[in-house]
Amino acid sequence: MDQTNPLSEVTHKRRLSALGEGGLVKERAGFEVRDVHATHYGRICPVETPEGQNIGLINTLSTYAKVNDLGFVEAPYKKVINGKISNEVVYLTATQEEGLFIAPASTKIDAKGNIIEEFVEARQDGETMLVKREEVQLIDLCSGMVVGVAASLIPFLEHDDANRALMGP
Repeated sequence: MDQTNPLSEVTHKRRLSALGEGGLVKERAGFEVRDVHATHYGRICPVETPEGQNIGLINTLSTYAKVNDLGFVEAPYKKVINGKISNEVVYLTATQEEGLFIAPASTKIDAKGNIIEEFVEARQDGETMLVKREEVQLIDLCSGMVVGVAASLIPFLEHDDANRALMGP
């Protein structure tokens, strides 16, 4: 285990590998398995992956993601009922969130947890669209859930050039 500093230790403990017994062989893995996929959102960090032959095959869990008892990676969301955000947090796999309208954490809400705007930007099965607030079923737990622990420490990550961000972690 990498114990150079506390951050490298945490990152090492949150690694995901597609290699090994029953997995892929890095010499034969194509681009499609290495690419970032819509189902990675909130589960696998799009920034933290090594360079070279292991790119896209060794990944890191996103900040709030967890692995369930069956080995599936789950992302956290808050439930939304009739445009009102509840305090109930649910962890869902990519399969469980299929067909659901999920709003980003940056959605404007009032002090009582109601979504303010009549139409909200939401994603469904990897596509982004405008939907009525009553149609939204889940909302991201927070905007930091997309990236891993190390990538979240990069200042102004959302405003950096992608290549520059990849040099960070």
